[in-house]
Amino acid sequence: MQLSYSRISTHVKCPYQFKLRYIDKLETLPKYDPQDPLIIGTALHTAIEKDVETAIDQYYASYPVITDLHVDEAIKLEYWLPKIKGLLPQGEHEVKIEDDDFKGFIDLLVPIDDDTFDIYDFKYSNNVKSYLESQQLHLYKYYFEKLNPGKHIRNLYFMFVPKTTIRIKYKNKTNPRDETIAEFRKRIIETLDKHEIQFVKVDYDPTKVIDFLTDGKHAIEDTTFEKKTTRLCDWCEYQGYCEKGDLTMILPKNERTDGQATVKKKIWIYGAPFSGKTYLANEFPDMLLLSTDGNYTQLPGGIPPHIDIKNIVTTEGRMTKTQLAWDVFKETISELEKKQNDFKTVVVDLVEDTYEACRLYMYDKLGITHESDDSFRAWDKVRTEFLSTMRRLTNLDYENIILISHEDTSKDITRKSGDKVTSIKPNINDKVANKLAGMMDIVMRTIADGDNYQLSFKKNEVVFGGGRLNIHVDEIENSYDALMEVYHEANAGKKHAENSQNESRRAEMPKAEEEHAEQQDASEDTPEKPVKRMRKHREESVETDETPVEQVETPVETETPKPRRRRRRTE
Repeated sequence: MQLSYSRISTHVKCPYQFKLRYIDKLETLPKYDPQDPLIIGTALHTAIEKDVETAIDQYYASYPVITDLHVDEAIKLEYWLPKIKGLLPQGEHEVKIEDDDFKGFIDLLVPIDDDTFDIYDFKYSNNVKSYLESQQLHLYKYYFEKLNPGKHIRNLYFMFVPKTTIRIKYKNKTNPRDETIAEFRKRIIETLDKHEIQFVKVDYDPTKVIDFLTDGKHAIEDTTFEKKTTRLCDWCEYQGYCEKGDLTMILPKNERTDGQATVKKKIWIYGAPFSGKTYLANEFPDMLLLSTDGNYTQLPGGIPPHIDIKNIVTTEGRMTKTQLAWDVFKETISELEKKQNDFKTVVVDLVEDTYEACRLYMYDKLGITHESDDSFRAWDKVRTEFLSTMRRLTNLDYENIILISHEDTSKDITRKSGDKVTSIKPNINDKVANKLAGMMDIVMRTIADGDNYQLSFKKNEVVFGGGRLNIHVDEIENSYDALMEVYHEANAGKKHAENSQNESRRAEMPKAEEEHAEQQDASEDTPEKPVKRMRKHREESVETDETPVEQVETPVETETPKPRRRRRRTE
């Protein structure tokens, strides 16, 4: 096994998580948190290596749905990124260190002379103490010098970009009115002005390397992979699977033939009514339509094979019996799983209607009239029921799985400039939309302008998009042949490991659950657990760690009140 700092630190923290991530290679659906450490870290690297504008565009492009929270985070990035570029010395970025036993990537290698170098590693974090105790930089020095005889690492540095967590203030007993977005974003800048980037020197400790090698030996020899329950479990991507066996958030494996073409195509189409969504789906071969709205009577070629997903009412004597639409949908999936048919394409039209059917089904099952009647636990129960069933659907062994949705243009987001712009997204709950997008190869929008029908793959701060494949065109004509052409081009160009540079960054960046745990510790308004708590009045908080270390840049000292824990409930 080739070792890395990330792999072995994961095994030390939780051997079972190590097994799921690195041995079983289970990938999870993205959560699309605006403060996702991988996405922000990648933007940071992009700004340093290229420019700030490219980094911000890349940040927005990483999310299917952009909200005011994403704009808030982009404002923070735009504040810090030029300062970072101005402070860093010139050197080589993303330097790979690799042999048969170890793999790592140095963020910045700065030459002092022909044979002497300094190493810099970037962290968007306030968790200074934790990183100073880590083995990471010590391993980089050891393996770099081992693999490059005659070359020497002089100094090791962490660059810490402070993470500031503030929330908009809402009206309560002590606050007479809601804070406007403009006022809140002004307060973001005022808060950022109180903090500075820190460069912290780390003294090389060879015992850190010895500890790593010992930990690595334990990881290689481990056969039991015991579960370690800690406070970090609440931010582990495998928590639901580990604690409940829930497969909902585990990304379905991508079937391939000869390592190239994907056997099954999974496509989500959304757009305005009569913009060509069902018309396009009708062009796919041997289609079975699971229809919630009966919108199939005017399709070319006549009425296709279909199943109406609706309540079925039957009468037995004086008794009336109702089978709910969600039961009909689940029974249909069960029949399709048997593969006792010759269909090649399964289409669901409309997805949002099936979600509403799922809600009514769960209301009936739980004996409630709304999710809030169940102390807000029903929100999770409805989503889990819906997403687990949609996972069954996307796992069906058919050539094409097509989802269809109407678009929703009823919500606005506020840009940094203060201008309000209308967001364009599928007409379904944002959290559900993000998860569904993670299951699909392509999410695209249909556009009708008179007799001109187009398929749009644009994805930006106001237009929802995403999927596994990266389409390199903005629009094509709305036709099956044109879609298959760009689909196969994107699929053939997709490397098995996505992109080696992004993969390397993922391997060496701090894990999301650690960063989120730090964020919860640092935030006065956030809870010990990530769900089922509510608080309206939200204040600034920044975690600080006082550690006796040499600092190249002396930061401005800040006085921060000790964070207070409060309960919060969210959907």
